[in-house]
Amino acid sequence: MAITITLNSEQVNHLDLSPVQTVIDPLLQNTAINAYEQQISFVIDYSRDPDDPREISEVPEVRLWFIRLDAYYPWLPFFLDWKSGELARYVAMLVPHQFHRTEGIQYNPEALEIFLMQKIFILDHWLTQHNIPSKSRLIALAQMLGYDLDDTFFENIVNG
Repeated sequence: MAITITLNSEQVNHLDLSPVQTVIDPLLQNTAINAYEQQISFVIDYSRDPDDPREISEVPEVRLWFIRLDAYYPWLPFFLDWKSGELARYVAMLVPHQFHRTEGIQYNPEALEIFLMQKIFILDHWLTQHNIPSKSRLIALAQMLGYDLDDTFFENIVNG
């Protein structure tokens, strides 16, 4: 059950999260929220000059909107459709990076590591609160971003 959230320029420019809130907030009322895991994708209809060479994740206004979104829903990666590239695009909105024509997106390694660890801790806590097994999901998240987490890492996390 794929869910698409469409954003327009006005919503982005006004930092309006209502397109996401109208989708996510009802999902959170459902007792089986894990049914919506990796189901959300975004269509970003942001007006730009046709000669603007930047990727959408390089547009400051769009990045600012995603920073606000991440502050409001820091566990959103649980719902993003990883297979369609939503996780990579989401990370690009929040982590400094460069695009290379041959190598694709290259994240700042230190910034990516900080982002990943923050998401691991946030998601571990949030998934535990919702009685959703977290370890395999968090390992998969790390692998999607090029990191390997082992069991000893999780032994050091004490849920409080």
